[in-house]
Amino acid sequence: MGTRAGGRRTGPKCIAIVGPFASGKTTLLEAILARTGAIPRQSPVSSGNTVSDHSPEARAHAMSVEATFATTDFMGEQITFVDCPGSIEFAFEAEPVLAACDLAVVVAEADEKKIPALQLIMRKLDDLAIPRILFLNKVDKAIAGVRETLKMLQPASSVPLLLRQIPVRKDGIVIGSIDLALERAYIYREYAESQVAEIPNDDKARELEARFSMLETLADHDDHLMEQLLEEIEPPKDAIFDDLSADLRAGAVTPVLIGTAEKGNGVLRLLKAIRHDAPDVEATRKRLGAPEGQTVVQVMKTIHTAHGGKLSVSRVLSGQMADAAELYLSNGDTTKVSGIYKMLGKDQIKQTSAKAGDTVALGKLDNVKTGQTLSSAKGGIRPLVTLDPPQPVFAFALRPKERKDEVKMSAAIQRLAEEDPSLSLRHNQDSAETVLSGHGEMHLRVVRERLEGKNQIPIEGHAPAVPYRETIRKGTQQRGRHKKQSGGHGQFGDVVIEIKPLPRGSGFQFSDTITGGVVPKTYIQSVETGIRDYLKTGPLGFPVVDVAVNLSDGSYHAVDSSDMAFQMAAKLAMKEGMAACSPVLLEPIMKVEIVTPSDATSKIIALIPQRRGQILGYDARPDWPGWDVVEATMPQAEIGDLIIELRSATAGVASYKAAFDHMAELTGRLADEAMNANGKAA
Repeated sequence: MGTRAGGRRTGPKCIAIVGPFASGKTTLLEAILARTGAIPRQSPVSSGNTVSDHSPEARAHAMSVEATFATTDFMGEQITFVDCPGSIEFAFEAEPVLAACDLAVVVAEADEKKIPALQLIMRKLDDLAIPRILFLNKVDKAIAGVRETLKMLQPASSVPLLLRQIPVRKDGIVIGSIDLALERAYIYREYAESQVAEIPNDDKARELEARFSMLETLADHDDHLMEQLLEEIEPPKDAIFDDLSADLRAGAVTPVLIGTAEKGNGVLRLLKAIRHDAPDVEATRKRLGAPEGQTVVQVMKTIHTAHGGKLSVSRVLSGQMADAAELYLSNGDTTKVSGIYKMLGKDQIKQTSAKAGDTVALGKLDNVKTGQTLSSAKGGIRPLVTLDPPQPVFAFALRPKERKDEVKMSAAIQRLAEEDPSLSLRHNQDSAETVLSGHGEMHLRVVRERLEGKNQIPIEGHAPAVPYRETIRKGTQQRGRHKKQSGGHGQFGDVVIEIKPLPRGSGFQFSDTITGGVVPKTYIQSVETGIRDYLKTGPLGFPVVDVAVNLSDGSYHAVDSSDMAFQMAAKLAMKEGMAACSPVLLEPIMKVEIVTPSDATSKIIALIPQRRGQILGYDARPDWPGWDVVEATMPQAEIGDLIIELRSATAGVASYKAAFDHMAELTGRLADEAMNANGKAA
């Protein structure tokens, strides 16, 4: 362990790298690993050779699709960085990761279109009480000044963005930075440590102004510093650094550092800020409420490797453990560690033990899931993290191209769901479909690619069937007689039924008004069974709802009547009677709640009627400045790919929740198409 000013001991840290899509997170991690000597050189993302985007899917789509861990050493301290995906479709990857991290580095750029995405990330950090540093990336390409950029970005943050560096420019080009706390200039050198320099004369006035603004913000939480500023006394640098560190850890400010990750610029200053100012594992343990005096391990991600089996990437919050250690789950079950590994992207380096602060992969914890808490205490401890995946917004029905792969596909999907708890799999009884649900078209495309690539299972996929129903508009009375004689006992059942429509949502009701025993009681249940069996597929080809059937008359034969005969008679009566009841198709209508940035609300409102939706209203999203909530009803048939259009209209950040509201009649061309797709004509 290392020490720093004030004697504070520091141990291994775990730092999440988060930020909007394409802001440069993977590039920053690559630059950090190169600067700390974990890798020989920094590779561009376009090369397909970065440590973080090592999966075939990440490289094929040039985007992070999962959280990736990389441990390195900086100035004698071990730091594990976790590169989290920026796309909202893979955002849930960060949930179990962030909870166990000490600090988040938020990578952002001077792009107004990405502010809503940045706000989503900042709100999640607020919810989890994670301290953060903002790394303003791509400053070499920024047109606006950094202070103007911070004014633009500030609405995304609930706490002040505190500028710690300003750029040094020459002929309009950013060539370095000035550290406002150190009052020192650093001239960038590509892929190398910056050169320390005096603050250029042309920048001194700008530096003094920016520095005073930084100190004013810090003084909001330090009365002594406020007095010094009022009395124009220069505060000691150590006191400034202590304030910066304390306010960061308390979540009172978000320090902002600048640089260009692609060239390795600004990386060393960021690393030093992390080393000196980030909280350590003890603060994280207290934040999560983990008990002292025992080994406590929080599982951050599950990985199934081709050769090493299952790995549970975990943070040791307290205590220590060796290989073969026995740990307890929250439900009291036990599990045994079989291998401890330090992670560097797809590579694992075997360790003999792990201590508090370490982020390691633990081998073959077969009964352990992402988000669970393990401990050395017999019987386990309460879970420290609760995972609550958002409602899926995109789905497809899938099956293997060859039936022999069904068991293999089921096992592969189970492994994928272990790796990604936001995936949802269900079997639709009505359509006999296996439906996979997730958080966007790209999310499920990656799942399919993994099934076909990593697992070698060719897949067929299509939009899930819409659960249409049918009902009737008028009633009728119908006799059904089943009579058959073929030697020995024959078959005889005779019923008269009355079929009537019911109000929407009533379901099915059965009654009988039999008198005089014309249908014996023992067969009345058989009649109901036959009717219910028929209602599974009505004349239009779909399950029948909102119908009442009354058994009013009939006859029987003392020898030839049977349970099966009355079931058949009931089905015949229903088949003939339903056709005369003006059957009509029903489609499910959903109540939809869409969350969108306010500047895109008009686009959302315009697209709803295009999908046969009805707008119920819209209003500001509570406690979300710059966001609205739009409420509408929409046929389920129109919701399948709704998320694609919503994301397209909102730079990838809108989402929705949907719940069944009611069934409504569907007629005309759309009804014909639904019946034809189901293999039935009207």
